[in-house]
Amino acid sequence: MTEASPLISGFSDPAFADVEEAFRENFAQRQEIGAAVCVYAEGEKVVDLWGGYRDEARQQPWTEDTIVLMNSVAKSICALSVHMLADRGEVDLSKPVAEYWPEFAQNGKDRVLVRHVLGHQCGVIFSDSAESRDWFNYPAQCAAIARQEPAWAVETHGAYNSINIGFILGEVVRHVSGKTIGQFIRSEIAEPLGVDYAIGVTDEEFNRIAPIHLNPENTFWAIGARPGSNLNRAWSGKPEIDNLLNCNEIRRGELPSFGGHGNARSVAKIYAILANGGEIGGVRLLSREAVDRLSPRQWQGTCAMTGWPLRMGLGFMHNSPPHIPMGENLDAFGHLGSGGALGFCDRERRLSFSYCTNFQCEGAGEGIRCQSLVEAAAGKAPELELAS
Repeated sequence: MTEASPLISGFSDPAFADVEEAFRENFAQRQEIGAAVCVYAEGEKVVDLWGGYRDEARQQPWTEDTIVLMNSVAKSICALSVHMLADRGEVDLSKPVAEYWPEFAQNGKDRVLVRHVLGHQCGVIFSDSAESRDWFNYPAQCAAIARQEPAWAVETHGAYNSINIGFILGEVVRHVSGKTIGQFIRSEIAEPLGVDYAIGVTDEEFNRIAPIHLNPENTFWAIGARPGSNLNRAWSGKPEIDNLLNCNEIRRGELPSFGGHGNARSVAKIYAILANGGEIGGVRLLSREAVDRLSPRQWQGTCAMTGWPLRMGLGFMHNSPPHIPMGENLDAFGHLGSGGALGFCDRERRLSFSYCTNFQCEGAGEGIRCQSLVEAAAGKAPELELAS
């Protein structure tokens, strides 16, 4: 255990002492409010730290079981759900989405394959007929996506699918399994692994949520608010309300692209499954062959949605410095959340990592607090120039 501290609790293996040092520095030097970090190596938990406060007044401690909105980390958990169904032979990634969700075939989308959606190459990145608050109305948002014409032909552009991907994958899961994406994640991933991650929280979980505190230096949401940007167009169903990230609808409802609540301990264990060939602690979610299939990078270049340099796999961002570095191994993959949360794995080192915070990062990528922890756990990412 770490020495007694009013801020930091948990433990770190001596081999990962730099992670604890960086975590403490985040509070002392980088304005951290409340956060957690967890690392698995060789199938064992080697770092599990949490600390700070749930509130800006610093009166309510961040405790061991605190959870927080981890934003788009949810996309990767939805992708994992589809890969699990594919591993069972219930979904074929090379078949059209419309084979599982027939309504999706409208307006030229009959040739969009499941793998195109997972790889952010489907072109179905907008939902122009969606109205404000449709994010809170799952059937309405799905109907708008089903009506949408693709922005371009499949595989001609790589573009981060900010909103639609979670709903599309959620409909594949629902039609195949009979469970909503939130129900599937809870019963097929969280409960077997004993982890604290959910899309749509219970009453008990609701009471453990740390609210998100906005950072005026965060630019991702500002890009989405800018008229004329692709991100703004993609957010047509966005509710125009104050304190969106802390509203009951996001906490209670199923917003599969960014509405997952959890903590670093839970997401690091989920990614440890991928780092360890589909199994950890006697629990197997995927075959080794399935992990091999989901791991390769699908494309790299300038993202047509954000303009960032990006490397993308089948439902997972691949190590994409400088915006989304994941350590020294360029084959590492995972997913960023827009407030600075991150989960990833390095299969070569059998290492997984996650960080969560209730204080948004600066900029539009990981932010310095997350990056300092990543570098301490997995090394510094190499410089990489991606072709357009």
